[in-house]
Amino acid sequence: MDPSLITLRTALILLMATLTGVGAAVLTALAAAPPPYAVLSGATAFAAAIPFFNNLIERT
Repeated sequence: MDPSLITLRTALILLMATLTGVGAAVLTALAAAPPPYAVLSGATAFAAAIPFFNNLIERT
């Protein structure tokens, strides 16, 4: 058995949090906000999405 660095559950949580952060940043940029605001909103959405998806996805 090959030990992996992270579990599939962790990878899924990080992927969905990344997609959430990118989506928030893109939507903020499309709303004609300055680029630093788009980056900050994306980072905030990423950070808030991790505990959300962690609680949403059931542990086995």
